[in-house]
Amino acid sequence: MSENESLDTHLQELRRGTVVLACLRLLTQPGYGYGLLEELGRRGFATDANTLYPLLRRLEKQGYLSSEWNTDESRPRKFYRTSRAGAGLAETLTEDFRAIATAIADLPEED
Repeated sequence: MSENESLDTHLQELRRGTVVLACLRLLTQPGYGYGLLEELGRRGFATDANTLYPLLRRLEKQGYLSSEWNTDESRPRKFYRTSRAGAGLAETLTEDFRAIATAIADLPEED
């Protein structure tokens, strides 16, 4: 594995949990997959559809998101929204993320 591939793997692992948290926080207002994908990108959470859609289905199956179909337009869209359990998880993850960020900031930097 090259150094760049190794770096990419570590960055992907670091970002994986942050995308979950970002989705839970952004979906306090109903949103559909493609719109969420764009919003995540605008906010610095680069991800792709092959990652996002399975994540949304998993979070829904776990009870952290609810969904409903909107058939008002020519192409039906599935809208997701953070459930009560998802809001609780987002709060816990946010607190933990802040604690981890503080702990990392307090670590000595490389000279």
